[in-house]
Amino acid sequence: MIDFEKYLARLSEQTVLCVGDVVQDEFVYGDVARISAEAPTPVLVVKRTEQMLGGAGNVARNIAALGGRCIFLGVIGDDETGKALTAAVKNEPRIEAHLIVERGRQSTRKVRFVSEKHWTHLARADWEAAAPIAKTTEDALIDHALKALGKVSAIVIADYGLGLLTRRVVHAVIEAATKAGKPVLVDPRGRDYSSYAGATLIKPNKQQLAEVADRALDSQAAIIEAAEKLRKDLGAKATLVTLSEAGMVLISGEAPLHLPSYPVKVRDVSGAGDTVSASLALLMAAGASFEVAARAANAAAAVVVGKRGTATASLDELRSQLLPSAALAVEHKIIFDAAQLNDRLAEWRAQGLRIGFTNGCFDLLHPGHIKVITGARAHCDRLVLGLNSDASTRRLKGAGRPVQDVHMRAEMLAALEAVDLVAVFEDDTPQKLIEQVQPSVLVKGADYRGKDLPGRDVVEKSGGEVVFIDLVPGQSTTSTVERLRAGKSR
Repeated sequence: MIDFEKYLARLSEQTVLCVGDVVQDEFVYGDVARISAEAPTPVLVVKRTEQMLGGAGNVARNIAALGGRCIFLGVIGDDETGKALTAAVKNEPRIEAHLIVERGRQSTRKVRFVSEKHWTHLARADWEAAAPIAKTTEDALIDHALKALGKVSAIVIADYGLGLLTRRVVHAVIEAATKAGKPVLVDPRGRDYSSYAGATLIKPNKQQLAEVADRALDSQAAIIEAAEKLRKDLGAKATLVTLSEAGMVLISGEAPLHLPSYPVKVRDVSGAGDTVSASLALLMAAGASFEVAARAANAAAAVVVGKRGTATASLDELRSQLLPSAALAVEHKIIFDAAQLNDRLAEWRAQGLRIGFTNGCFDLLHPGHIKVITGARAHCDRLVLGLNSDASTRRLKGAGRPVQDVHMRAEMLAALEAVDLVAVFEDDTPQKLIEQVQPSVLVKGADYRGKDLPGRDVVEKSGGEVVFIDLVPGQSTTSTVERLRAGKSR
């Protein structure tokens, strides 16, 4: 049995060097209400836009989201997109970025137009120049990479075919990393992979592998054969082929390992390959085997395809996917990401369902908790339970609490039929979470009557109600913990 927790605990100690093409990803969201009179094309009535680091920048974002640190090397132009990318990366405290400015070069920007109602990608517009970078830019890039090697435990080369990763740059990075004993993962591009020779692991998708093999890969045996040939030709230790909804195949000199994809609702595959690269590199940096790293990457990909846009996976989400609760339905009730919570709430609101909310630390589940939870569910169609994170519980309850970590608490709560969703929050109060949920009913124990109740203003302003549930006498987690520590029974 793989001890994933051992490796996940090491991720925050790792730093990964990521070298690759940085892209400004932009999503334009709206609704389609009509067809244009000028041409047979839908008219998107824009509601909002989102901008974020894409391309290799999204690999860096995923490394940071998983708790690691990233030294990120990229090239931008002296234009507005370049300035926007520089500003965006400054908002990422776990990313140390060196974006080299090349005069006259066009920074890459990709804009996706999305109909939110049915989550349909209508079109994409790209601004890019795929010309090779100048020699002076190569020199600066190589210099930064060589200086960073002593600070990192693994390297990712994220090639998007936009000209940054010239043969000279790739050779220099792989050669120096090999001498330093640091693993190198390559997310490749193009038909000629010879410049990647000597890398530790090559990660093509099925289509890319077919292009390099110059033949159709219409069977599992054909994929394995082509992947093994690529591994040997490049002198790599492993090849990981991603197969979209079919999962991935790992070739590492042993028996081929096929990892089926997780049974999740796919909302958007944008950037999923970046998440796989980031997870692989971070796990390899932590000393994990190819199999352990691939299994973790497969789980991380399942997290991000369940989100919208160019998304990342957090360490808590990865842990929940890798170390699932007893039932899949229960696992899907636990939410660590606010954007994913929005998706679930939108589905319920579209069905006209009444949403209720209650919250707490729920450290040692007792009959008093159950009474409040079941009472809350009786007042709504769907119940969102806000759960204090471990850090939040510690601040509220003191040293030695919680007795059970957030994953144990979340799984027990999610197993209750009365609970439809467990949303973990980091703040001391659920005010921000309630503002996001906008429940029709807020439920608390009767001990909160007459007190300043977080979220009450939000609920009552929108015409909702606040309900208090009578407590069960003598039931308290704090008193139970005190008795246990004192060695007393009831």
